[in-house]
Amino acid sequence: MTFDKYKKIAFQGAHGAYSDMACRVVFPDLETVPCDSFDEAFDAVMQGRSDLAMIPVDNTIAGRVADVHHLMPQGDLFIIGEHFQPINHMLLGLPNSKIEDIKHVHSHVHAIPQCRKFLNDLDVKSHVHADTAGAAKEIAKVKDKAHAAIASELAAKIYGLEILQRDIEDTNHNVTRFLILSADPSFPEVDEKNVITSLLFEVRNIPASLYKALGGFATNALSMSKLESYVDDKFNAARFYCDIEGHHESPEFGRALEELGFFAKDVKLLGTYRAHPFRIQQSNGDE
Repeated sequence: MTFDKYKKIAFQGAHGAYSDMACRVVFPDLETVPCDSFDEAFDAVMQGRSDLAMIPVDNTIAGRVADVHHLMPQGDLFIIGEHFQPINHMLLGLPNSKIEDIKHVHSHVHAIPQCRKFLNDLDVKSHVHADTAGAAKEIAKVKDKAHAAIASELAAKIYGLEILQRDIEDTNHNVTRFLILSADPSFPEVDEKNVITSLLFEVRNIPASLYKALGGFATNALSMSKLESYVDDKFNAARFYCDIEGHHESPEFGRALEELGFFAKDVKLLGTYRAHPFRIQQSNGDE
């Protein structure tokens, strides 16, 4: 699989957001395209304004990104890769300002609770913004030393802010998983190891349908690393998203899909892609 043909990658947020940083880590030669919402990032790819999208789906502290998990079943995009990005929050202020000057801290709804201990010790008022980089941009614009932002080191460079304190997150195991989305699928070779396949399906209205639907993966020695449910407007958990360790074109996966078909419907392949090194390290018990 090659990424040479791609020119642009979309993300939700302003330049300097953690999603922008993830784009630049994985695709340093691509133009990053900021979008106001996840819907806009999805649409940018579906309408051809961007080749790819870098979308966060889970964080080790904040959990799953709910908006994205509801967009995935609706969007006509394929997962062609994943990326695990360590999140290191910085306290950003105006040049020549000091921590003692800070009375207000601005950031994303997920970033603020990730730095709760630091903010409690600082005794400041928190303000929620649409994204971390947008908060940093606002601080640079307002030019009030009483206001600071929680954002990335990249945001500090872009908006000319000073890092008043590094790594202010409460835990050093703060990692976000991103999915790389494309309008077209791109699969690894069938015999390649360490690949993930993502599926969506609905269970049929029969007793123990989910248990039976998943049985084929167990009997074919395919490990499931994620299983999440989606509720409809009547709060029935009828649709499921799952990540399975294996290639969808392998013989054992084919047998599992055949068995899945007896107990599930509308099975949709979201993608088969290489597992990120971080996932492999965690599976092997490495630090």
